[in-house]
Amino acid sequence: MKNKLLLFVCLLISGSNLFAQSAYQWKTATAGGYTYKYVTNDPSKTRFYTLKNGLTVILSPNTKEPNIEFRMSVRAGSNTDPKNATGLAHYLEHLLFKGTDKFGTANWAKEKPYLDKIDALYEKYNKTTDPAQRKEIYKEIDKTSGEASNFSIANEYDKMIAGIGGSSSNAHTWYEETVYNEDFPSNSVDKFLAIQGERFRKPIFRIFHTELEAVYEEKNRGLDDDRNKLDEAMMELVFPTHNYGQQTTIGTIEHLKNPSLIEIRKYYNKYYVPNNMAAIFTGDFNPDEMIKKIDKTFSYMVAKPVTLYNPAPEKPLTKIQQVDIYGPSAEMVDIYYRGYAENSQQSLMLGLIRSILTNGKAGLIDINLNKQQKTLRASASYQQMKDYGVFNLTAQPKQGQTLEQASKLLLEQIELLKQGSFDDDLLKAIVANQKLGFLQAFDSNGNRAENLSTEFVLNRGTKWDKNLGEIEATAKITKAQVVAFAKEFFKNNYVIGFKHKGEDKNVIKVEKPTITPINANANLTSPFVKSVIDAPVKPIAPKFLDYQKDIAFGKVGIAEVLTTKNNDNSIFRMSYRFNLGANNYKLLPYASSYLPYLSTDKYSAEEISKAFYNIACSYSLSVGAEIVTINISGLQENFDKAVSLVEHIFANVKPNEKALTELKSNILKSRENNKLNKGQIMNALTSYAQYGNLNPFNNVLTNEEVKNIKAEDLIYILHNLNNYEHVVTYYGPKDQASFSADLKKQHLLPKEFTPAAPAKVYTYTTQDANKVYFANYDMVQSEIRWLRNTGVYNKADAAEIQVFNSYFGGGMGSIVFQTIRESKALAYSTFATYQSPDRADKQYSMVAYVGSQADKMTDAVTGMNELLNVLPQSNKSFDGAKANVLNGLETTRITKDGVLYAYFADKKLGFDHDSRIDLYKELKPINFGSIKSFHEQKIANKPYTYLIVASDKKVKLEDMQKFGAVTTLSLEQLFGY
Repeated sequence: MKNKLLLFVCLLISGSNLFAQSAYQWKTATAGGYTYKYVTNDPSKTRFYTLKNGLTVILSPNTKEPNIEFRMSVRAGSNTDPKNATGLAHYLEHLLFKGTDKFGTANWAKEKPYLDKIDALYEKYNKTTDPAQRKEIYKEIDKTSGEASNFSIANEYDKMIAGIGGSSSNAHTWYEETVYNEDFPSNSVDKFLAIQGERFRKPIFRIFHTELEAVYEEKNRGLDDDRNKLDEAMMELVFPTHNYGQQTTIGTIEHLKNPSLIEIRKYYNKYYVPNNMAAIFTGDFNPDEMIKKIDKTFSYMVAKPVTLYNPAPEKPLTKIQQVDIYGPSAEMVDIYYRGYAENSQQSLMLGLIRSILTNGKAGLIDINLNKQQKTLRASASYQQMKDYGVFNLTAQPKQGQTLEQASKLLLEQIELLKQGSFDDDLLKAIVANQKLGFLQAFDSNGNRAENLSTEFVLNRGTKWDKNLGEIEATAKITKAQVVAFAKEFFKNNYVIGFKHKGEDKNVIKVEKPTITPINANANLTSPFVKSVIDAPVKPIAPKFLDYQKDIAFGKVGIAEVLTTKNNDNSIFRMSYRFNLGANNYKLLPYASSYLPYLSTDKYSAEEISKAFYNIACSYSLSVGAEIVTINISGLQENFDKAVSLVEHIFANVKPNEKALTELKSNILKSRENNKLNKGQIMNALTSYAQYGNLNPFNNVLTNEEVKNIKAEDLIYILHNLNNYEHVVTYYGPKDQASFSADLKKQHLLPKEFTPAAPAKVYTYTTQDANKVYFANYDMVQSEIRWLRNTGVYNKADAAEIQVFNSYFGGGMGSIVFQTIRESKALAYSTFATYQSPDRADKQYSMVAYVGSQADKMTDAVTGMNELLNVLPQSNKSFDGAKANVLNGLETTRITKDGVLYAYFADKKLGFDHDSRIDLYKELKPINFGSIKSFHEQKIANKPYTYLIVASDKKVKLEDMQKFGAVTTLSLEQLFGY
């Protein structure tokens, strides 16, 4: 499931005069025997078709890369779940990956009786309340499922998609949608359509009880997510009658435990009908040819009357309501206001108000709270659904600040809004930045597909003209209108949620049932899959980079300059890339954090933020362990202004003792919060295991050293940064000579660069015996990660590693996923990967992961260890994995400033050319024996460090000791403070 903010639809365009055009009007045209609708001046040239059976087809051609993105969007989600079976739409989403009577099965005739029996058993189980009887019925379900699995073929769908070159097979369910997404090479259109046509023809709900357990795990992960719990509780009050608040996408525990396959089938038959679905394609195709193929593929679908969720209007909220949630993570406050329907004038206004409050630079919250460090962080957002929206204010309190005080500061910004206490020019700046977004945000096929899917779900594709014209509509809104609207909208009509740090005594996890591992039959292939995979396709030739041709190399003063041209639009992105980082100077990250709060001799910190926003440009100082970059981007017409301002800032920033005092306090508060974040704890454990007790994660200033940071030391770093060796990169409309001439006027350089201090070098650990590093955290689940350092980088291993990762643990069709989740139902999330370093003198590491219920931890570890020690052989899976890697190389096009990033990445690994050239050649001879040998040499029967984050109340010490000697690490050891 994926929560989605309805984004303004904007696509990459050429030319600067489009915004003068205001006529986004629907037109009708006919081509190739098919009639379609389109919107004039639509830069994406999207076509909207309606087939005879009612299926909506949306085509947006983009021939820059030989790839296509696909969405099958269904206008049904958790809103349409039956009241007595919440979570049903989400269950169904999972089951649409299980195949039909033609694939996913080795023998449908023999499999079917078992599946019919399982259907009946679940109906009986659903209606039985006696615990003992339910347990006996479940034993029969488990037994029959095992028998059925002798004929099923797990993950055949994923293997097909991988075999034709797909790499992003997934789906999500939300309030009013279920969307299935794929990408695939443009030479595999016929294969892909054959797969999708069959997939939706007659889905079979096989391998259900292990998939059900995966959904249980997903529910338990939600119970460990304090932010999710707060949102659910607040939505229930914001929408006391609407299903936005009364039903969750994942469903209730009671309903999860009592599924009905018959009800799921009814749901599919009711809502998965062509007049309620859209097939969306964006990418490299001829729309006249594509529509014929799509029509032929889905012509079997038959339209049916569809009644979607149509609730009575919610009554206005007339009071303040409060929610209090407890959990182990950091405290926060949310304030929810109920918004309006999609594409209403009110929603347009709320989208604008969100930018007035927070836009990253010049909003009221940006300037008054974040820039002045009055909270740890704060923001506003507007989440749009079909019937209503939710306007959200959120903040994390700083050190010594209560949740009530943080919420008061948020509400004060609303009062300033209602008083009109914001710059008159802010509305113009917001529109200018929207125009910049129009140029840059939707260059990718994936983003196009996502937004077209949202347009279909919310409007059936009828409001595309409004979406394209949203900038112009926003530009017409006056300050007086904003103020009048704000006074009417923002009253004592909100829900306020306080997330407190503390024990949640109401958590009830979904208990694990006893599941016997099913037979995945990874070596079997259905005739349908064989016919798809074996069908010939016209090959796509790979296109590799030639750095000497694709990059222009030059110099400005003593600095090397690398440029690549933007021939699409007027956007530029440039950077000063310094050959130093936090490994050289521990204070660098703190100087970067200090910078946004500093003034110069000419401008205040607030004026600087507003200045960048007014010219629709951005800059940032990014500090990594080894590289520091000053990044500048925006419209080329404002290049001189942006670069001049950046140069002025770094040369002239002044100390601000008050800001530094606040910053130190916020750093200490953020550090406290990091210790409450299970993801951060796992990252700390990983670094500890990889490098020992002094490692890149914890080698930071102590809290006492933070308190003693001096402003003059940070200012010295900022003033002198340009004196260190750096490379200038530029992606934009100008050629190398013109850019260099412009840069020379702005970027002052020393006669010679100042040598950087030697970088801290960390020593890799040697895993000579199994051991366990444990960190205690109050949670329902357990998070387990395996780590082993395996030796220094070797160019010759690259091809084997690529294929091994694809085969072993790189996706839903991988061995790890099939075994741990599909066959044994031990986890919702699992992976394993042989990680390659980013520099030639660093080491590889083998990393595996399982996130499981705490009471399944031992089984999960055993299951992963079996795979780490003995590599299962599936020739069909291997062929698909290798084909997927080759397809990826053949169809990937590195463009724009990606060329520069690829150059630097290859250079760090010792290549003077595109490393993919070597990789492509070396892939061809690789066979299963190659990766089996690799697995035996590098991975199998080797000692590992087990990293476990779990509650000591839910996992037993004696169980962990079975894996190796256990060391419980304190948070101070892990974090270094």
